[in-house]
Amino acid sequence: MKHIAICFVSAAAGTVFGAWLINAGSSLPSAAGQPPSQQTDLDNDVAAQLPAKKPRAYLADGLTPDEAASAYVYELNNRSVANIATRIGGERTLFRLENPTEDAGSGFVLDMNGHILTNYHVIEDAQRILVTLYNGESYDAEPVGVDPINDIAIIRLDVPKELLFPVTLGDSSLLKVGMKVLAIGNPFGLERTMTTGIISSLNRTLPVTRARSIKSVIQIDAAINPGNSGGPLLDSHGRLIGMNTAIASHTGQSAGIGFAIPSNLLARVIPELIEHGRVIRPDIGITEVWQTEEGLRILRMDPEGPAMKAGLRGPATQRLKRGFVVFESIDRSAADLIVGVNGKETRKVDEFLSEVESHRPGDTVVLQIIRDGKPIQVEIRLTE
Repeated sequence: MKHIAICFVSAAAGTVFGAWLINAGSSLPSAAGQPPSQQTDLDNDVAAQLPAKKPRAYLADGLTPDEAASAYVYELNNRSVANIATRIGGERTLFRLENPTEDAGSGFVLDMNGHILTNYHVIEDAQRILVTLYNGESYDAEPVGVDPINDIAIIRLDVPKELLFPVTLGDSSLLKVGMKVLAIGNPFGLERTMTTGIISSLNRTLPVTRARSIKSVIQIDAAINPGNSGGPLLDSHGRLIGMNTAIASHTGQSAGIGFAIPSNLLARVIPELIEHGRVIRPDIGITEVWQTEEGLRILRMDPEGPAMKAGLRGPATQRLKRGFVVFESIDRSAADLIVGVNGKETRKVDEFLSEVESHRPGDTVVLQIIRDGKPIQVEIRLTE
């Protein structure tokens, strides 16, 4: 069985469109008060005296409605897209930095304060971040906040406001499979390139590390290549519905399977990154678990954390003294087995973390656990 790699790829429309359709389908003059049959004859007589109407598909300077909508989305958003180049240092010697490397990706303008959204992996370990805007000018940027778990980062430029064109945020909860999508980015350094496709699937899970993944990811078939990371994914109205972040590919290049972080997840994270520089997640005080088929066995807890204070149990330590020698063994089976949170089954680490982190510090969660073979519930108040 061959494995497909998940590659993180660094390197007012409705009003206008509606007007075209209204013009195309304008009704002919009518004779009010006439019977239906006479009305039809009158319409036919009037129509015969008028020049033939152009087909509905060719009304916007020779463009089809679909082409016109795509062109409008690009004109509306291409100035929002930025090319992000980073310089990542190599090994530092006595006199200089050996073998520095460069990487590139995309980003887009969030607001008039110069905040740019991109992927965390685009700027990770960067010693310098250089952002090129639509005018071709490059500016140094500084990191504002990062969320490695969701592969999200915000950087900031100090530039005149007339150079900033923020995107319009859409609602990713309204997306449907089959909807048209448009991606803009800088694949292979080709600035502000647009590709189109459809939503192939919703609610995919994208692994970030062995134990963590991004939930509710959008799968698309629009071409995404190295350099597209961090670019906007837009709907037919020009609204942001996601941020392009990865592809599934044998070669590292587009195979028609791309992934985007949904806009509703971005909307939850952005304010915290701007205000705090990080996402404030709740802490349950469980620092290590052992994933089994039955559930999550607690291996270690913070001695001062919420889980320990709530009375959860970890492994039992058994000591056996023989003469002057003390033998110590750990009995994992004595530890509590987590099988659910707030009534939701959580048999995997990622499921457990996602459910806990969907709450805020100060919230109370109820853990369903198995202790000594019996199911019990334990209330835990989460801390920061």
